[in-house]
Amino acid sequence: MHTSGCTGAWPVGKPVQPMLRQTPGPPVRWLAGRLAVVTGASRGIGAATAAAVAAAGAHVLLAARDRQALDGVAGQIKDAGGQATPVPTDVSDEAAVERLFAEVAGIGQLSALVCAAGVLTNALFAETTSKMWHETLGVNLTGTFLCCRAAFTAMVPAGEGRIVNIASLSGVYATEKFPGLAAYNVSKYGVVGLTEAVAVEGKKHGISAICLSPGAVDTEMLRRANPALRPGLTPDDVGELIAALLDSPLAPVSGANIPLFSNA
Repeated sequence: MHTSGCTGAWPVGKPVQPMLRQTPGPPVRWLAGRLAVVTGASRGIGAATAAAVAAAGAHVLLAARDRQALDGVAGQIKDAGGQATPVPTDVSDEAAVERLFAEVAGIGQLSALVCAAGVLTNALFAETTSKMWHETLGVNLTGTFLCCRAAFTAMVPAGEGRIVNIASLSGVYATEKFPGLAAYNVSKYGVVGLTEAVAVEGKKHGISAICLSPGAVDTEMLRRANPALRPGLTPDDVGELIAALLDSPLAPVSGANIPLFSNA
């Protein structure tokens, strides 16, 4: 060992600072502080999704035809500390969709859209009337198109946006189909194809779009479609999944359809 050449004393270094372990805080969620629209938000998957997206910190505009039910969902979100604005909307009505997105623009920049509005009328193919056909495709497919187009237009100037459309295993190739759902099945096939189209054109604008195709979920619609099916998921399960997907980088999977094989 060597002492200092000048003093013969041991060299004195700087005091060693103890290493402090920092406790990481909760991760910042992409949805926090953003503006989102959820259609079909009066019940079922739509209502559960609206609650989950609001819990992630987004201000959610709730769209559906049932004003009273919408007000109830909005009240529950606000009671839980979230932000929600109910906007009664028939998504099959182009003018109503334009009013919805005009209200969005009056609040701020739209970041996310979840299209969960859907109807189902159980009727054998030969008994499916033109009215049933047009109503089903009008809400499930045309309504999704109208909302996606309005959201896409609003997202382009911001250079980013995320869209999740709800289809169904009934609209997925080579899955088991059930009688009485011809119009519904066709509408959900269409939603899958629409999502792919949005993803292709959204890429250069930073807009991602994916589709979720649940099987049996414990909803009123399932009980009308096929009471014999046992659901393996609840609306809350699906809502939490959608919020988690929106919070994740969607660009690598944009255009994908994610089937949920939830028939118990």
